[in-house]
Parts: sequence; C-alpha cells; structure tokens
Amino acid sequence: MPFQAALERIRSRLGEELHVSDWLSVEQARIDAFADATLDHQWIHVDPERAAASPFGTTIAHGFLTLALIPHLARDSLPQEPPFDDAKMRINYGLNKARFPHPVPCGARVRSRTAIVEAAPVGDSVIQLVRRVTVEVEDAPKPGCVADQVVRLVY
Repeated sequence: MPFQAALERIRSRLGEELHVSDWLSVEQARIDAFADATLDHQWIHVDPERAAASPFGTTIAHGFLTLALIPHLARDSLPQEPPFDDAKMRINYGLNKARFPHPVPCGARVRSRTAIVEAAPVGDSVIQLVRRVTVEVEDAPKPGCVADQVVRLVY
C-alpha cells in the first residue's frame, strides 16, 4: 500500500476503539517484583500489614507498574491488517502524557482500551501514531492509568 494511502487509512480510524485486552490480575508478587526491580519499596506497595490501615485498605501497585503493563495489555492494539501490518517495523517512541487517576489495589484486575488519537507523517516513510491507552481497574470508577503512547510505523 503506498505510504500516503496508508496514512489516510489510519487517519480514517482516529478515535475508533481498536482493542480491548483481556483482564490481568495484579497480585502482590508482581508488585514486589516491580519494587525490587525499581528499588521503590515504599510501604504502601510492599507492606500488606501497614497498608491494611491505610485509606486503601491494602497495598497498591506502583503507578509506574501500571504504566509498565501497557506493552503487555496493548500488545494487539494495532490491527493485523493493512495499513498497520504493512509496516516494516513498529517502534515505541515514548509518551506524551501519562496520568494515574485511580489506584490499582493488590489483587485487582486491569485491562486496556486503546484508540488512535493522532497520526502524522514523519518524512516520507514513517507514520507517527499517538494511541491513547486507558487501563481500567475492574469495578473502579476511574481508570488506573491513561497514557498517550507514541508509536512510529516504519514503511
């Protein structure tokens, strides 16, 4: 598919929800492993006894753990169809914005919803997408994370 046609086809899907992931349980072992990897052992994440007396009533996942789950949760969020699968390579280029509106309590289940909110050419062989990834917390009134992830498709 010619580059300009790929760009227009992607732009025609702006705002459309492209993917809803399966649920993933965020257990204490995952929280503890993240604390070990990042050296962030704040008690609200790793001390269940102390956290039980907190306003959350349990330990909570690090906000950055929730963010770090996005590659897994949103792994299938770009359709396996033209023009998305015509790209030679997909590159995670970073984030424009990330927020953590609601804590993710230990044992909670999360899933992501993904939509493309921007698409622009970078030169004549790269399309830069901004995909909004919303990480829902089961039965919570707000998401655990909302991130605008920048992805580059190289054609």
